[in-house]
Amino acid sequence: MVFRFSMNRTDSLRISLLRAGHGIRTASLALLLLLAQSAFPAGADDEISEPLDYKMEDYRTPVPKTLEGATVVTAQQARTLWHEGKSVFIDVMPRPEKPADLPNDTLWRDMVRETIPGAVWLPNVGYGRLPPEREEYFRRSLEELSGGNKSKPLVFFCQANCWMSWNAAKRAREEYGFKNVIWFPQGTDGWGFPDAPLVKVDPRP
Repeated sequence: MVFRFSMNRTDSLRISLLRAGHGIRTASLALLLLLAQSAFPAGADDEISEPLDYKMEDYRTPVPKTLEGATVVTAQQARTLWHEGKSVFIDVMPRPEKPADLPNDTLWRDMVRETIPGAVWLPNVGYGRLPPEREEYFRRSLEELSGGNKSKPLVFFCQANCWMSWNAAKRAREEYGFKNVIWFPQGTDGWGFPDAPLVKVDPRP
């Protein structure tokens, strides 16, 4: 008896059983299929397609490998850009905001964020839809950080499997007209370089 396993690009498992000698009992075949499906779950690594518009929900889910019109970089490539010092690194990790109606006796602790050294933290600009004041903040910050130069390299990141950086990079390119947009999908989760450890940062005003 020979078992032949073959997987296509989306890792959907196809099993071909070539019988030799005495055949395979139904119970044995069912057990084999169950074990195979457990080892190779369907769709575990399916490639994610880019949505036509911004991602509007489920921001902590697998992201695409691409962003149309932008450059996508690995951790090593991001590190090279960081060492060159010509790019602005922009962290778009969201930050819970203190509710306006929070009782005075309620203890509130602001989120602590550790990011790539020299990066600027622009929280809450990666949602699919931005309120007017947050969009104005994002647009103004990019204009100031780039010195008004639309060709300035801008590296957007957050964490791994975070659509916030994908949305922010897409908006900077498509709506704000920046021509050298770079997306670093792994973000701080992929930044493990001893010569540049993560540092605490406050949000940009």
